[in-house]
Amino acid sequence: MAREYVWLECTETGDRNYRVQKETRGAERLELKKYCPRLRRHTIHKESRKK
Repeated sequence: MAREYVWLECTETGDRNYRVQKETRGAERLELKKYCPRLRRHTIHKESRKK
């Protein structure tokens, strides 16, 4: 099982708030609705790799 860690970045603030494991084979980019502490509400978070 090939898994890797990716960061979930808030689309509104650009903050990386969550680090999650992801299956690497045949998976598209993650997009989840998660809580953003800066805005204090749920927003869309998209996958970004650590730079």
